[in-house]
Amino acid sequence: MAKKLAGKMKLQIPAGKANPSPPVGPALGQRGINIMEFCKAFNAKTQDMEPGAPCPTEIVYYQDKSFTMNIKTPPASYYLKKAAGLKPVGKRNRPRGAENPGRETIASVTVAQVREIAEAKMKDLSANDVEAAMKIILGSASSMGIEVKG
Repeated sequence: MAKKLAGKMKLQIPAGKANPSPPVGPALGQRGINIMEFCKAFNAKTQDMEPGAPCPTEIVYYQDKSFTMNIKTPPASYYLKKAAGLKPVGKRNRPRGAENPGRETIASVTVAQVREIAEAKMKDLSANDVEAAMKIILGSASSMGIEVKG
């Protein structure tokens, strides 16, 4: 017999760093999901990724308290900031994009770096080939104020 679906939720969790503290613990606990089981499974699945990379995760949970998770690749903005070498700033100590994208340029990346990012993100993008994926990444770069050179 099929499991009865209780709901779905999305969280963005750093790779390999899931723990019962907020925001993960309370979000899972109020839905009756075993927090430690989730943390162990998530950390095991993300151990080959770069530690601390933000991973968008979709969690589907069932009435029998079981769950499945779909872990996606980190956002394109994460890869672009890393490729551009942007240093952390602000309250949360994270790198930020331009205040006025289109009018100001805060960094630059090469076409080869854009291709590398597109290949890494390919399974999560709605693109048929690498060239189309590169156009999506180029759009993200321009909206962040990152220039793409030669």
